[in-house]
Amino acid sequence: MPDDTILPFSFPAVGRKKLTAAFDGGRISSDGGVLLLGVVEQQLGIAEKLARLIADPRNQAFVTHGVDDILRARILAIACGYEDADDLDHLRTDPAFKLACGRLPDSGDDLCSQPTVSRWENAPTLREVVRMTYAMVDLYCASYARPPAAVTLDIDDTCDVVHGHQQLALFNAHYDERCFLPIHVYDTAAARPVAILLRPGKTPTGAEIRGHLRRLVRRIRTHWPDTRLTIRGDSHYGRHEVMAWCEANGLGYIFGLSGNDVLDRLVDPIADDVRVRRAEAQAPVVRRYTETRYGAKSWKCERRVAARIEATPKGLDIRYVVTNLTGGTAEWLYDTMYCARGQAENLIKLHKTQLASDRTSCREPLANQVRLILHTAAYWLLLTVRDAIPSPQPLATAEFTTLQMRLIKIGARITEAARRVRIAFAAACPEADLFSGLVRSFLPAGP
Repeated sequence: MPDDTILPFSFPAVGRKKLTAAFDGGRISSDGGVLLLGVVEQQLGIAEKLARLIADPRNQAFVTHGVDDILRARILAIACGYEDADDLDHLRTDPAFKLACGRLPDSGDDLCSQPTVSRWENAPTLREVVRMTYAMVDLYCASYARPPAAVTLDIDDTCDVVHGHQQLALFNAHYDERCFLPIHVYDTAAARPVAILLRPGKTPTGAEIRGHLRRLVRRIRTHWPDTRLTIRGDSHYGRHEVMAWCEANGLGYIFGLSGNDVLDRLVDPIADDVRVRRAEAQAPVVRRYTETRYGAKSWKCERRVAARIEATPKGLDIRYVVTNLTGGTAEWLYDTMYCARGQAENLIKLHKTQLASDRTSCREPLANQVRLILHTAAYWLLLTVRDAIPSPQPLATAEFTTLQMRLIKIGARITEAARRVRIAFAAACPEADLFSGLVRSFLPAGP
């Protein structure tokens, strides 16, 4: 515990009684819900799986903090809203965090400090980081009880602004920032992360996207050889190299497609009809859908293109998507199949904003990729908790910040005795019934 002494202080009087306060309550934690996350982490075994992939050259006879203990403490801290490793300098003595990491609150050793965490974020080699990234793909596949018949994977990138001299950081004119552009891949229908890859702050080329997808799909195929995979992304992922590779390897795809004069001429009769109908009816909006065959010069073949044509008082707006899917109408392809990728933006927000995975401030890119992996592990903990909440409950669809506020930030007094540890949660907790039910649901069945 730090030796700093914080002087007592006062609040305005209530009922003519003076209010005095001090930080001297003893073994009280403001993150009692971390014990729930600890149970979930034990069930998933994320820290142990990742630790097995990292070589530990230390003499084990003198080791206080195993690699799995270090990773577990970091993952739990991120899931509780402490994205900086510096926070562990204080959390290492928190009784709830110690219990969640398998250590007794008083007699057990304190958890690792920030320098220890930072050393191990920078320790993994390239091969080990690749294995850790694959381990997260394995975790995604294991989240299904049996191989699904079909899965749609959304791929997108997001701006990760840097404020130092991190390697791979580049100036991006679109965002007007020096940044990374990490690629996020999600199973959007289930809100599950598949892979998060750090990369330079420039738009990926077709060859780069093809390489990432080839390695990702190869790993998924080791678990699901017969599952139909569909790749969905916006227009800068709809490159000829990517589409040709998907066609050659039996994958479906649907990508946004930038418009041009040739495409506009192909749909001009329908567009003219939409424009006239809106003008005659003086309607606020008229929308129609159509499809055609189109082949860009670089494609060397024609592909199916669906168009959404919309006329408003402000003019005509046409959006295109290109796909190798043979079924469905143009309306279904655009409105139902393609527009569903908008949910992936919300999942990126959960990962990047609510779990602060954009704290990629290490100089080395491998260390920053390790951070993305640890934040993805924290994502899995909160997602698993949310998926276990019964659907009638409002928190069953809550965002992670809401889950942290309602289920994690719970006051708890922890007392260690000779034979047991007593945990007294705040009596006025609004989610007491739900919290206790979740803990029971994650405990292994037994007498």
